Amino acid sequence: MSDVRDYLLTVDRDKQGALQIAQGTASKLEKKEVTLINIVQSLGEYINDEDDTIRSKAVGFLSQVIGALQPTFLSRQQIQVLCQFLCDRIEDGGAVGGLTKLQELRRFNKEMTIMTLRAMLEHFQDLQIRPQSQRHQILALLNGLMSNHRPATLSLGDESLVGILDLVSGEKDPRNLMMVFSILKVIMVEWDIVKHAETLFDAVFCYFPITFRPPPDDPYGITAQDLKTRLRECIASSRYFAPYAFPQLIDKLDSTSPTVKKDVLQTISACATSYGVTTISTYSVTLWDSLKYEILNIQEEDLAEEALSALRTIAEKLSHGLNSTDPKTPLASYLRPITKECNEQLQAPQHKQAKPAGQILKSLGTASPVAFFLIVKAVVPPLLTLYQDADSIAKQRALLEVLLQLLEAALSSYGTVSLATEPAIENPLGPFKDRLFEMFSQALMSTAKEEVSFRVVALKCLERLCSLRKFLQDNEIGMAVQYFNDIVLSDDADGRDDLKNAAIEALVEISKIKPALIMDITFPAFMARLPDTCAEGDRAYLVTLEGLARVSVEKATSDTLVRRLFNRLDAVLQNPGTPHYPQAILSTLQYVLSRRDLVSDPNLNSYFEKMVALIKRTATASTDPGMSTALSKAPTMVVLGRLFCLIVHALDSHRQRSVCGQAYTLFCEKDQCNPVLPPRLESTEAQRHTIILSTYLLAGVSRDAWQIPLPYGQDHFMVYLNDLIATSLHIDSPISRRSALQQIALLVNKFTSNENLHYVTETLLAPHKGLLGSTTYSAQAIRVGFWIAKGLILRLANTEEVLNRLLSLLENSEHGASAARGFELLLAPDEILSKENGATIRLLAKQKVFSVCIPVISEGFRSADPAVKSNYLVALSGILKHTATAVLLPEIGTLLPLLLQSLDIQDQEVKAASIVVLAIVTKESPTAVEEHVSSVVSRLLKSAADPKSNSTKVRYNALVCLRSFPGKVKESALLPYRRAVTRGMMTVLDDPKRDVRKEAVDCRSAWSNIDEPEEDD
Repeated sequence: MSDVRDYLLTVDRDKQGALQIAQGTASKLEKKEVTLINIVQSLGEYINDEDDTIRSKAVGFLSQVIGALQPTFLSRQQIQVLCQFLCDRIEDGGAVGGLTKLQELRRFNKEMTIMTLRAMLEHFQDLQIRPQSQRHQILALLNGLMSNHRPATLSLGDESLVGILDLVSGEKDPRNLMMVFSILKVIMVEWDIVKHAETLFDAVFCYFPITFRPPPDDPYGITAQDLKTRLRECIASSRYFAPYAFPQLIDKLDSTSPTVKKDVLQTISACATSYGVTTISTYSVTLWDSLKYEILNIQEEDLAEEALSALRTIAEKLSHGLNSTDPKTPLASYLRPITKECNEQLQAPQHKQAKPAGQILKSLGTASPVAFFLIVKAVVPPLLTLYQDADSIAKQRALLEVLLQLLEAALSSYGTVSLATEPAIENPLGPFKDRLFEMFSQALMSTAKEEVSFRVVALKCLERLCSLRKFLQDNEIGMAVQYFNDIVLSDDADGRDDLKNAAIEALVEISKIKPALIMDITFPAFMARLPDTCAEGDRAYLVTLEGLARVSVEKATSDTLVRRLFNRLDAVLQNPGTPHYPQAILSTLQYVLSRRDLVSDPNLNSYFEKMVALIKRTATASTDPGMSTALSKAPTMVVLGRLFCLIVHALDSHRQRSVCGQAYTLFCEKDQCNPVLPPRLESTEAQRHTIILSTYLLAGVSRDAWQIPLPYGQDHFMVYLNDLIATSLHIDSPISRRSALQQIALLVNKFTSNENLHYVTETLLAPHKGLLGSTTYSAQAIRVGFWIAKGLILRLANTEEVLNRLLSLLENSEHGASAARGFELLLAPDEILSKENGATIRLLAKQKVFSVCIPVISEGFRSADPAVKSNYLVALSGILKHTATAVLLPEIGTLLPLLLQSLDIQDQEVKAASIVVLAIVTKESPTAVEEHVSSVVSRLLKSAADPKSNSTKVRYNALVCLRSFPGKVKESALLPYRRAVTRGMMTVLDDPKRDVRKEAVDCRSAWSNIDEPEEDD
């Protein structure tokens, strides 16, 4: 056959072409154009050649032909013949690949497996002196035999065990080691290794600890952790390794390397999980004697955590299937010296080893109910005695912290009130219940108010006691709830935020398990503290409302709170007082309802009716000058609007459509209020404030439910849009004006159909009559124009045309500065124009703005009159502030000169934003900064050094940016400026702001550590 010759001539220069030749031969074989005997015979002159290379290529051809055949094509007899043929020539390079393909076939049987394995063991005794790629191929074949034909390899017993062990020993390549560890683990688990345990253990433990570091751009992606995990699985695979593993692991705990220690501790945990109870019990006390030093004499927090985990794992293993608290069990024997040691350390509760002793008890107590029982019996009585005899608050606090840890262990072992299962072992804390409750209560309520940290610990202990399953009676938990209420509602708040927060958190936890107690005890107490009226400056109600909001987690408590807050709001609005109080109540309602699934809430209709009544009341109040109440204030309308928007979101389309129609009439009859639209010259400021409610109401309406609100007809879109614009131009209140502008943007973005988009564009850009279409325009028109543009750009409608018109405003000497500030608005997130409110926000909108604007700004800046150059920099800053790093980096060559110019202007917000972008560039593309280092460093030093000229934000950002240079930018580029920076930091160390001074210290340290180049001897 010429195929063999063609393959041999091709394989060195074109491996893919050679493969195609082999595949072609396989195709002929399948079509019966040639026979297997023909192919084998055609190899004759080549496989007997004296040249090893030619023999290997010839066998490789056969292997590739086998690999290209359909899995069921070869008969068992043919596979047998091929297997024998390749085993006889296994040392020829291509044979291993062919055998690998054959063993994957279903007809490859036990005899063939044994034949292959024996051939490997006989001919590859020198495996470790062969090239890595060849070793990998041989190990892959062995791994395939172990995976696909394990019973056959297992049947060889010690022959396969010893042979494979000899074959793989001494491997050093990480990729090959991953397979070696997998192969050896199978042997360790499934073979009878009693007589070979030490040899097997030594074969893998010689690699411990793994110190491998993958090379850069490693194509195989093997990490040190991968190797560590595989090796750890081997060490932990058999209990017969215990006599060798534990002593050597304990020896390695003396290492000075934290990484090695961590590896040792994790391996001990793995062994404790895998080895049997009898084995672990033999070594448990020895392991405790070694592990305790890593915890009691803590050097590294993560090492202590690993040691605690190992101790707990041992306890879990010894607890397996155990329901007896007999002191003679292996678990009791293990815990006895531990509790003895911990009791000794707790004799001096303020000593540094007392806290780790508590951590040990907590960790072991979580292992099982039996472990917790034995620990409590040994530790709690002496702890209570120590607490009683303690002569200082500090000692009592340290002992309470230990008890707190034990209570957390109890919650882990016995669960909370809501836990369904019940451990077979009774809670050992039961006999101490009354004493613990009294002790914690006294510590919390009878201690001096100044001892905040002590009382916080006592409060946490009491909360854990309340949460413990089937422990306290409801009346006892109710007493604790009263204590927590008193703390939250205390008038004396000096230094007590920590305690109040802890009390609120405790009430939250209790509300999850005993909501009835919260409704019966906490709600009346808290509601009694909410007055019907509140004077200006009195903010005591905030703590009460915050507490109520946070406690109302469960549906029952939440329902009760919402009902009571609506009632209290109604009473508050009847009386004169500060508008901040009803605003706070409305904000609380919004917070509580935002955590509810209102769509399926059975009370939704009730909430809607209450809100409609409030909206009508607000509209009426805005119409009557004599009815100036909290509801007629713009900030109140904002909070009310947010709450109503939340509820409108949850309504069905039919209800939303009805709401939409009432957007300006606000559910009032004709004679009850004067709608803000259509605009009227006689409208009062209070009436114009109602535009706020209209905006939030429309924001909550879905696109499908929208209709043009009354009194406009459905075909009066242009009239409606123009009236809305006219209204926005005549509103003086900043809050109301912003709401009107948001409503315009919402209308353009969310509700304008594609057919009506040209009306919007004409309104904005039409020559002579458009908002931005003439040569004379006002600041108000520019403001409206940018909001219309925002609505269009976010939906990518006429984006380039709109942006180019906005950019042309920058050269205007009178209004260019106003236009420049508007560019930040285009991409800034907005409460109304958001995805939550159904706005259309295209993913590529920001990228489009960037790609259109940056070239124009760059060119415009170069050619602009010096008087308006700053306009381009302000616009650039506004765009970059909301542009993703990945978008701006490709254009950094264009942007960097402009950013440097931005550091010279007086606008502090622009300066701060430019420095933030500069810091990002330094981090992501330091090479771009290197050629501008001189300019960047001098400008940043100037921005950091003068509190009179630069805001705190600018000074701080400049220092953060400067500090990022070392380690990112090449040291050779920074070295000439090191002295200037370190000297410059000396003046900043006197900055009036602490954060700036701290950053200056860090910056000076980073630059001081830049190394001088070494001089030649």
